[in-house]
Amino acid sequence: MPLRVAVVGATGYTGSTCAAILQRHPEVDLVQVVARRDAGRALQAVVPTSPVRLVLQERLDPGGCDAVVSALPHGVAAAQARAWLDAGAVLLDCSADFRLRDPEAYRTWYGVEHPDPPLLAEAVYGLPELRDPALRTARLVALPGCFPTAAILAAAPALRAELVEPAALVDAKSAVSGAGRSLSLGTHFPEVDGGLHAYAVGGHRHLPEMEQELTRAAGTAVATTFVPHLVPAVRGLLATVYLRLRQGVDAGRAAETYRQAYRDEPFVTWTERPPSTKWASGTNRCFVHTEVQGPWLVALGAIDNLWKGAASQAVQALNLRFGLAATAGLDQTALWP
Repeated sequence: MPLRVAVVGATGYTGSTCAAILQRHPEVDLVQVVARRDAGRALQAVVPTSPVRLVLQERLDPGGCDAVVSALPHGVAAAQARAWLDAGAVLLDCSADFRLRDPEAYRTWYGVEHPDPPLLAEAVYGLPELRDPALRTARLVALPGCFPTAAILAAAPALRAELVEPAALVDAKSAVSGAGRSLSLGTHFPEVDGGLHAYAVGGHRHLPEMEQELTRAAGTAVATTFVPHLVPAVRGLLATVYLRLRQGVDAGRAAETYRQAYRDEPFVTWTERPPSTKWASGTNRCFVHTEVQGPWLVALGAIDNLWKGAASQAVQALNLRFGLAATAGLDQTALWP
């Protein structure tokens, strides 16, 4: 029988992209799409490029689903998650509600108390390439943010192999769609077109997530500095990670470590030259490249922020959770040029 899946928050960039992927998934029956504001309208009427003709519902019926992908804003899914889980659905959450294991860290970075702290301890971080065996049995999957996805995939092999010191400097640039579909001055076209700027320089909410997962990968605390930048493009994200090499490690050893780390991964490729975000556009792919510059290993990770950074990664995690082929529904090729 096909896997019955619902998407909540189905009219935003992440939710609508996820719904479109699931609509074409050979092993999935997309049974519900939920968006309170547009309830009663077909998803295709709200997002004209969507192949989904299902009528948007105001509320989710979790009892009719095997899995729910939530693309709701931060803080919203956390208040409803337990009811959905108790109804028997596996929850894959695209927001930041369950990424941080420490309730105090959540309060510090998001400014509110977590609505259900025990679920933080239960949630499994859903970056498939980290190969956490708990992902295959989890009932709550916390999907990574777009910046951490690219940065972790770029840095983890070197940290795991102890090629570098346990510290990472992350300089990352993301397209405007990463801010979501809602209108705001910070992503208003006249404000961003033709410019480039850093933001949240004193500390971005993805910083503790990066530090948490890089520390897990390294097996020791990894001090992390992260500065995001906004570029005037619709999609794409490039993370440049600077890691200080240990004595005796050269470019050849680093490159071979990355080749071996990702040789069996269907969606991560080590490349011979620095990647462009264009290579990953509209796909679940991540392209990684490494170079040595003096005492530094420079590791690059390029993704589509809406796909591998959000929607398609949710589907990849869904596939692994339910024992489907990791590539099921995700065989798209990039738009080129």
